[in-house]
Amino acid sequence: MSRRRRRLSSEEKELWDRVAERTIPLDPRPKPQPENAAPEDKPKPPIASHSHDRDLAASHSIRGFRVGEKANPLPRPHDLARPIADHVRNAPLQMDARAFGKMTRGKLKPDARIDLHGMTIEEAHPALISFVLGAYDRGHRLVLVITGKGKDHDTPGPIPARYGVLRHQVPQWLALPPFKQAVLQVTPAHIRHGGHGAYYVYLRRRGA
Repeated sequence: MSRRRRRLSSEEKELWDRVAERTIPLDPRPKPQPENAAPEDKPKPPIASHSHDRDLAASHSIRGFRVGEKANPLPRPHDLARPIADHVRNAPLQMDARAFGKMTRGKLKPDARIDLHGMTIEEAHPALISFVLGAYDRGHRLVLVITGKGKDHDTPGPIPARYGVLRHQVPQWLALPPFKQAVLQVTPAHIRHGGHGAYYVYLRRRGA
């Protein structure tokens, strides 16, 4: 005579479910279910929708990319400072505005000039000191310092370096001692006097 199985009560089934939730199976076999438990429906995998993917890509502005396609290169900024001529040109006005306008238009004739083109920094610095301070002692007001233009582009490579060393160095020298006591204004020369390859140096009045 076969033994008849007893069905679980609702309290027993609830207790069984609690125990089963806290049980960690030792093998991948499915956990046992009560005899009277209803089979659970397995969730159906979502159906991929190509139209949905296209709408999602469009909403996020995603551009399609194919294997072998080159990415658009972005311009890489460099750390070089702006050209020194821009700083000199935009420096605060220290001299008479009318005289400055004539000077930048090439209407004033320099009292003296020096050509540093071709010199090294070691040669140019003492030569510039002697020239500017000598012109100041003689009472000159406007002198022309020729540096040469150099090349208008920077060197390629991981550490760019400027061409036209004197063109960038001379204005910095003129803003420091011993020039500072004699120099009132520095600006790029007019094209008739050398353009970006030369600078006007307007000197202070002696004893002022």
